[in-house]
Amino acid sequence: MLIREATAGDWPHIWPFWHRIVAAGETYAWDPDTSEEDARALWMNPAKRVYVTEDDTGAVVASAYVTPNYGGPAARIANAGFMVDPDRAGRGTGRALAEHVLAAARADGYRGMVFNAVVETNPAVRLWTSLGFTILGTVPDAFDHPRHGRVGLHVMYRAL
Repeated sequence: MLIREATAGDWPHIWPFWHRIVAAGETYAWDPDTSEEDARALWMNPAKRVYVTEDDTGAVVASAYVTPNYGGPAARIANAGFMVDPDRAGRGTGRALAEHVLAAARADGYRGMVFNAVVETNPAVRLWTSLGFTILGTVPDAFDHPRHGRVGLHVMYRAL
């Protein structure tokens, strides 16, 4: 699999799985009714460094971004977002993309990475903890999950 920086031309390939994931309302604290225009502005924002993963056929099957989580003197702490096409889950794509993004963030001079709102029922919590992230705290009952009801949002951190 190839992991590379995204181009504007990748968005039409990212949007179908981005929309499917966000519309499901299970893992992201973004409006499930986000329009494609707003989603593109959110994900492909010029302030973010965006990556895509291609499978062996050249199809885009995952994407991630890295951006400063804070500004000013705290701008060396990154934030990131990750999405893997649900049809490609369980094949190591998310882990490979995460390892790539963590290395790229470190190379870009970030000292750590924080996730502000990881839904506690998200299966990716296992991936993040296996990659060295710790749960700093959990905001209880902060997320209205369509299947589990109210669940917490983890704040997770890892030094780079």
